Amino acid sequence: MSLAIAVALLAVKFWAYAITGSQAIFSDALESIVNVIAAAFALGVLAYAGRPADRDHPFGHGKVEFFSAAFEGGLIFCAALVILWQAGEAFWRGVAPQQLDLGLLLTIGAGLANGALGWFLIRYGRRHHSAAIEADGHHVLSDFFTSLGVVIGLLAVRVTGLSWLDPLAAALMGLLLLVTGWHLVRRAIGGLLDAEDPELLRQLVAMLQPLVRDGVIRVHHLRAIRAGSFRHVSAHLVVPEFWTVEKAHDTAEALAAKLVRQLPGHADVDFHTDPCERSYCQTCDLDACSVRRQPFVRLEPLTVDEAVAPDPDVHRGGTMTRA
Repeated sequence: MSLAIAVALLAVKFWAYAITGSQAIFSDALESIVNVIAAAFALGVLAYAGRPADRDHPFGHGKVEFFSAAFEGGLIFCAALVILWQAGEAFWRGVAPQQLDLGLLLTIGAGLANGALGWFLIRYGRRHHSAAIEADGHHVLSDFFTSLGVVIGLLAVRVTGLSWLDPLAAALMGLLLLVTGWHLVRRAIGGLLDAEDPELLRQLVAMLQPLVRDGVIRVHHLRAIRAGSFRHVSAHLVVPEFWTVEKAHDTAEALAAKLVRQLPGHADVDFHTDPCERSYCQTCDLDACSVRRQPFVRLEPLTVDEAVAPDPDVHRGGTMTRA
């Protein structure tokens, strides 16, 4: 859908540029070339990202979507530089745009179509956890704002007769696209480098909170990465020290299965169990405890900061004691 609409709007915008000779409309049309290239690239990336996990890619192929997002952001950035260059030349030459009425109508129609498409793609990408589709949606939506700026600039030219407002509008749109491209690239790099995903961590903590009871005393060392629709989650569960290996294992497996069912898309959840070492008595509600040192006081709410904290005794005195 994105590719087909991008091709159609590209033709409309270059038609409007041919009629008017407006640098602002040219900047809008140039950005639409990026839309077509990016949509075609994203289409190929999504086909590859949808492949199931295999031995060479045990966590699936979803991370390739971040390459698509980075590529799209880079294209936007380059288009912005070209727009700024063309705007500077037009400002120097002082060329006045022609037939603004028809050009305005074509630009407004193309802008509205891009706004609707961008809004749809962002919602669809978020619902299906696709970085490539969401990035394409942000790009298309930025094209809507570009068209809006072009329309405002051309209306100003039509009302005032000042032709230099046309390249000024194009330059402002170029600066806006520079910012949009930079944000897309930075977000894609964060995904490739497994930067912390606060939204995913908050979601996991909310799911784990009601499970911290009946022997699951606390959760720490929570780690989570997202690759397309696939999520890999690992954490340490503090359990009673007198539980057998079988009991701790079965509890961890049951909790992992619950999280997999609740998480959207595909997920892999891996829990490691730690003995309580009688350090959590006041927050442990397990009645049948033979080693309790202090009476149970209350269940403390689980926070993201506590959940992501490493084991309290991983590093002691500069040496690793347990991993």
